[in-house]
Amino acid sequence: MKKLLLTSIAICCLSVIIPCKVYALDITVGATTWFAWWDIDQGKMAADISPKFLYGPALAVKFNDDFNLTFVFLYGKYDYDGSEYHSGVFNDSIKTKRSDSDLAINYKLHDYFKVFAGLKYMAYTMDRKSGAVPTAAQPDPMRISIKSDHYGIGPGMGLSATYPIIDNLFILGTFSGFYLWGNEEVSPNYEQNHNISLNEYGFNSNISIAYYIAPASTVVSLGGRFQYFITQYDEYINIRHMFYGITLTATYTFSI
Repeated sequence: MKKLLLTSIAICCLSVIIPCKVYALDITVGATTWFAWWDIDQGKMAADISPKFLYGPALAVKFNDDFNLTFVFLYGKYDYDGSEYHSGVFNDSIKTKRSDSDLAINYKLHDYFKVFAGLKYMAYTMDRKSGAVPTAAQPDPMRISIKSDHYGIGPGMGLSATYPIIDNLFILGTFSGFYLWGNEEVSPNYEQNHNISLNEYGFNSNISIAYYIAPASTVVSLGGRFQYFITQYDEYINIRHMFYGITLTATYTFSI
């Protein structure tokens, strides 16, 4: 299902670009990385997970002075000990692969401000092995293996700003909100699989300093990003997520 969603996003990009290729376009290609901490809060169960790198491509197509299309995809792995969820009663080992992507059409409101709207896609796969902490009475407790395949897709919109400081140095900032519909397939090793519908809603914000290297037509930016969202399985189960950390992006622009 996730492959189908990513293919659909790619088709959306091509369907916008191809009809316009007879005109002059400014194309921006590059790479971005996010060194991000992950905090999870589910009532009495919470965890602060050490930072890991998420990384991926950053693309943009400028059609004219008012409109441009942007696409960013991030991927990373979080491997951690989940024992703190259960105050040491259980011994958990959790491996997670996470994806986060945004496709948006941007419209220039002012020399400094743009509004944007588009699609957001978030997903993760989780492999969790859990069992009671060994004791003298039970030195080799049974281990439970649970695999989860989770995704959400839906609309997002927000505001971005670019403010020149001096010469080729700029401050960049964005703020956006999103609402996603999705599904989670849970595959325990002790019973049949479960498909659970879910909703996710939250916001992203980031601020960075960017420098334009004119001879190389390249922009390098360094800053910070904060993402907060709630995964809602039903009216009683809500999981709060916070991702926050340092971003670094480099992009190159050319015309066709």
